[in-house]
Amino acid sequence: MTEENRFGVLFEPVRIGPVEARNRFYQVPHCNGMGHRHPRAEAAMRAMKAEGGWAVVANQETEIHPSSDLSPFSEGRLWDERDIPALRLMTEAVHDKGALAAVELVHNGSHALNHFSRAPILAPSDMSSDNVIARQARAMDKSDIRALRRWHRDAARRARDAGFDIIYVYAGHNMTVAQHFLLPHLNARSDEYGGSLENRLRLTRELLEDTHEVVGQDCAVAFRFAVDEMLGAEGMQAAEEGRAVVEMLADIPDLWDVNVAGWPNDSATTRFAPEDGYQNDYISFVKQVTDKPVVGVGRFTSPDLMVSMVRKGLLDFIGAARPSISDPFLPKKIEEGRIEDIRECIGCNICVSADSLGVPIRCTQNPTMGEEWRRGWHPERIAPKKSAAEVLVVGAGPAGLECALQLGRRGYDVTLAEAGEEPGGRVLRESGLPGLGAWRRVADYRLHQLRQMANLRIFTQSAMTAEEVAELGVPHVFLATGARWRRDGIGRTTRRTPPPIAEGAAVFTPDDIMAGLLPEAGPVVVYDDDQIYLAAVLAEKLAGEGREVVFATPASLVSPFTDLTLEQPRVQARLIELGVEIRCNRTLAALSPEEMRLSCVFTGREEALACAAAVLVTERMRETELHQALADKGELVTLELIGDAASPALIADAVWSGHKAARNFERPRAEAEKDWFRRELIDLNGGEAG
Repeated sequence: MTEENRFGVLFEPVRIGPVEARNRFYQVPHCNGMGHRHPRAEAAMRAMKAEGGWAVVANQETEIHPSSDLSPFSEGRLWDERDIPALRLMTEAVHDKGALAAVELVHNGSHALNHFSRAPILAPSDMSSDNVIARQARAMDKSDIRALRRWHRDAARRARDAGFDIIYVYAGHNMTVAQHFLLPHLNARSDEYGGSLENRLRLTRELLEDTHEVVGQDCAVAFRFAVDEMLGAEGMQAAEEGRAVVEMLADIPDLWDVNVAGWPNDSATTRFAPEDGYQNDYISFVKQVTDKPVVGVGRFTSPDLMVSMVRKGLLDFIGAARPSISDPFLPKKIEEGRIEDIRECIGCNICVSADSLGVPIRCTQNPTMGEEWRRGWHPERIAPKKSAAEVLVVGAGPAGLECALQLGRRGYDVTLAEAGEEPGGRVLRESGLPGLGAWRRVADYRLHQLRQMANLRIFTQSAMTAEEVAELGVPHVFLATGARWRRDGIGRTTRRTPPPIAEGAAVFTPDDIMAGLLPEAGPVVVYDDDQIYLAAVLAEKLAGEGREVVFATPASLVSPFTDLTLEQPRVQARLIELGVEIRCNRTLAALSPEEMRLSCVFTGREEALACAAAVLVTERMRETELHQALADKGELVTLELIGDAASPALIADAVWSGHKAARNFERPRAEAEKDWFRRELIDLNGGEAG
């Protein structure tokens, strides 16, 4: 069977109400930290998906009214006609590449912050806000409900006028007022909008019918619905009320976009959920109930599974958010039979962390994500070489691999030297830890591409000295020499003064553990002053191997950074389930061969823990000795630190650093620096309507 026939079903057109999608690849709505503040960047990013073969490209939740203000987070906005031109940038860009454009209209109800608008927070019943703010939500009366329907109708008309082909009613992720009305634990009403499921569904039905009435002749009406809250009997379940909702509304929407709630469940990380259809068990009933097309998600990476789901009648569309971020050209690569060229999503949720921080999206696998407009980066194209220059990249971690790959694609002759036995650097080491196996794809994808290049040579077990670099005679050198974890306890909270560590104390670093050097029997204290993700994974590894583990940290939670990636509660629960004792709000005061002394961050009161070995996860030191030696020689035309050697950070940052260095090679500095400052500025000439 040819590749074309093997995957042909994925490239059949599908009718959605009055519009037709050119194939079965559907980029479902996803946030990106751009939204109404960065409309050109938003349009360029979505257009890249359309160019890559996605038949439908949706934006993100788009506020329909000031009482659904999500500031400081930058989502879509369609409060009035003045928002249409910014959204039209996206629809025109997506249409230009042959795709349909979808908009996810939303009123966030008690999930809204309203920090900017200062509007009252609305909900089915009087209740606390979803967010920790000093205002509560008030129950909507009948006039509020009538107003909400009017706001939604008006927003649907504006969305049609902005050029959208598919318009959403949204009841998912525990973030929307339509869903809040559906859920009995949030809806305590006793009128026709509360009580029975039929009553609780009334508002959703009205929004769907209203949307059909005002735009249904021109636009498809989609319903995004979370069939299961993943709360068991305490919430909506797919087998019970979730199914009943689909049965009651079966053929009203033109499209069903189904998933699970809340967002941490729908976008579960690779540490806590398998990929390739992990939601299938929850959504498999939907096509049994409705004749309308269905789209679902589940971090799909296998084209064969995609085909199977369509042929088995599970889904009509292969939905994706994160896989479309990792590789906007995933559909084209499948269509062209280039499966090995797909940058598979690793499920790390760095994309989500950007939205959580209110900054433009980024991706570990795809360093061009979010840079399409600002820097003009394309994930599949790069400027050709400017000269016959030869380049040496030292270090085959994430930065070095990406830098070498892009330099090779530009056509330069590249030598990549790695001191270790195998390329991969920190990706190789970290992917060997519990739950992080998919992270190895960062190295595997790049190594596969590099090994196809005749103009690139890889040498392992090749630690380089300044003299050896000089002997090669290569005038352009990029150093991706990485960073190593400190052993002295200096970290975020030490104010650059190391805590006293007595002679004979057994001190391990993350590098030791990842290299297979483990503490002997006895209580192990993992001390986390890094507070990102690694310490908890190391504690999990040690506990899983039968060690008695205490996790101590100055933070008030285990791995607080992982709150941004939607996994912090799972991280902490995992340690508790493994029997790890957790000591938060404690700094390292002293370490001896028998005990670790911890100090309360609030009172300074000290306590002692039995400690046969300490794993100190605190801070990294850049490996810059080679850089200094080469700089002292002063013989190179190009000498640049990249990745962790330049600034220890996330793997995503290292990949981005290597990519940027390759793009800017032999580019005038002033020209390259302009990229830092390409911004979307408010036009003051147009006054309020600007």
